[in-house]
Amino acid sequence: MQVACADRSTRSNPDRIPGVVEDTVEKAKALGVDALAIPANLVEINQVQRMVGITNAHFGGIDILINNVAITAIGDLFIDLKLHKLIMDVNLQAPMIAIRECEPFFQKRGGGSVINISSVAALYPEAGQMSSGISKAGLQRLTVDAANQLYADNIAVTCFRIDLPVASERLITNAPGVPRENWESCDVVAEGVLWALRQDPNYSGQLISMVNLRKTQGTMNSKAKKAFSENVPTSLVDGIPDQKTTIEWVK
Repeated sequence: MQVACADRSTRSNPDRIPGVVEDTVEKAKALGVDALAIPANLVEINQVQRMVGITNAHFGGIDILINNVAITAIGDLFIDLKLHKLIMDVNLQAPMIAIRECEPFFQKRGGGSVINISSVAALYPEAGQMSSGISKAGLQRLTVDAANQLYADNIAVTCFRIDLPVASERLITNAPGVPRENWESCDVVAEGVLWALRQDPNYSGQLISMVNLRKTQGTMNSKAKKAFSENVPTSLVDGIPDQKTTIEWVK
């Protein structure tokens, strides 16, 4: 197995959040994976293009693209527009550019798979998360459009929506002091993503809910110490959400 990992946080230029791209690569290599670290600031279009080009040149082809990039910032209707644009550039534009850049390499291999990672913020007006939610809602629409455009080339595009709390380094850092007994580990999410990748190429354009996938396919068994309320939305919430419901599913 071969994998390229791209991140702007490196040992020579670390982010405030723990973890750098070299750490991920070392963990992969410890499992026998041929892994490559690519420093990349995905707000820059040329760096997204460079990331894909380096991967193809190093491994001699590309079969799978996982768009897991995401940034967020507190703010709603009156968020600073530069910050709003930054979120859109990273969360929505970068995945679109990455898919475009991978498409010719997929074609050379006779097909490929794209997994876009979304979140429940795409469906629910969570306070302070408007820009992030808009970007993830756009990512889901990008999934369906790209799937329809690339279907004839045997390229599957699927969206995997994380709608349970997951103990990622970013969430742990951004939510200090919040009890984590009902948070899932990252490997639970990975199991769901692998399930999606193993499906027939015709299984494309799907917007997979982590909660629904667990219920219908029996995958991603919980590793949390405490059960989490699974009363989560599975489609875009309209109207004014009931505040009791809000408290129930986000706690």
